[in-house]
Amino acid sequence: MTQTTSRQQFIGKLSASLHQLREDGLYKPERVLSSRQGAVVTCDDGRQLINLCANNYLGLSGDDSMVQASIDATREFGYGLSSVRFICGTQTVHKQLEKAIAGFVGTEDCILYAAAFDANGGVFEPLFDENDAIISDALNHASIIDGIRLCKATRYRYAHNDMADLETQLKAAADKRHRIIVTDGVFSMDGTIAQLDRICDLADQYDALVMIDECHASGFMGATGRGTHEYHNVMGRIDIITGTLGKALGGAMGGFTAARKEVIDTLRQKSRPYLFSNTLAPSITGASLSVLQRLSASTELRDRLHANTAHFRREIAALGFTIKPGTHPVVPVMLFDAPVAQKFAARLYELGVLVTGFFYPVVPMGQARVRVQLSAAHSIEQLNTALAAFAQAGRELSLIKQI
Repeated sequence: MTQTTSRQQFIGKLSASLHQLREDGLYKPERVLSSRQGAVVTCDDGRQLINLCANNYLGLSGDDSMVQASIDATREFGYGLSSVRFICGTQTVHKQLEKAIAGFVGTEDCILYAAAFDANGGVFEPLFDENDAIISDALNHASIIDGIRLCKATRYRYAHNDMADLETQLKAAADKRHRIIVTDGVFSMDGTIAQLDRICDLADQYDALVMIDECHASGFMGATGRGTHEYHNVMGRIDIITGTLGKALGGAMGGFTAARKEVIDTLRQKSRPYLFSNTLAPSITGASLSVLQRLSASTELRDRLHANTAHFRREIAALGFTIKPGTHPVVPVMLFDAPVAQKFAARLYELGVLVTGFFYPVVPMGQARVRVQLSAAHSIEQLNTALAAFAQAGRELSLIKQI
């Protein structure tokens, strides 16, 4: 009689779990693209689809100017550094980009990371300890949650975007040495914009610091695209800003933390993802620098994005779909049931529109949806074609009324 080994049991357990996900209609397939990222993409099956699910807010991910800037930087600085920053992995282009980001978001200094997940994962532990308190929005990004877990500070959580509960948690943390309120500037699943004006007022009242994650805001929120702190007119009142180069600012990868010089210098000395991860590639660094120069010269892309957002939000609601209210280019089309969200996304794929179904644990139970993300690269004609597909799929699945 052959005895089942631990390795076989382990693989068997994983296989059964994956099978159940497929049976329940909850398995998340990966769509493979054979083209550049853009408003229209080509999938590996040859189909061309209108893409409504990329973080490509300003339409720069596949832009020819970005490609050229990346090539130029690669030619000047090489393919990679084979090093971390403090050994021999810092080039002039990295320092230039850090200075440009700090100037763009309105802080004294900035530090680059390989990814925004690393920026959030590496910010808390070097700055706070068991004498301090971190007060976090309940729907903050997973990278913030994981970063807080690595820190010994006492953790407090306030109900999502609930200022009364935030004040309650601030009072509960009154005996701590330092208190920091942490929130996404924009919450990626709902498109909700944090109430930074009220958060800053509470921080002043209770002598707390404020940190925001600007991954879904940098480059297009606010009058000149500086972020949610510009949108709420609180620039200069935010202590720590984290963000990404992997969404609106070019779409490759890389993250940053911006703050006062003392904060950034401490992170350079102690932040583990910075100290022990390879330097951000010169091609990404140089291209990202060109993005900031472009955005500082014109708000054209930002303005086009917000015009597209207003159009889509107005028309999708007129079709009878339930959407989360707001003004952000993240537009959650609420379907509530996870298998329905998957079926709806699959039908839209057949109709030439690329979206993704989201469900628990990515969003709360019973809050399944497809998340539409608008881009400055979309034309009104493309958006209208996509809206027609939404209407057809919605009627076929009895999600909206027949017209």
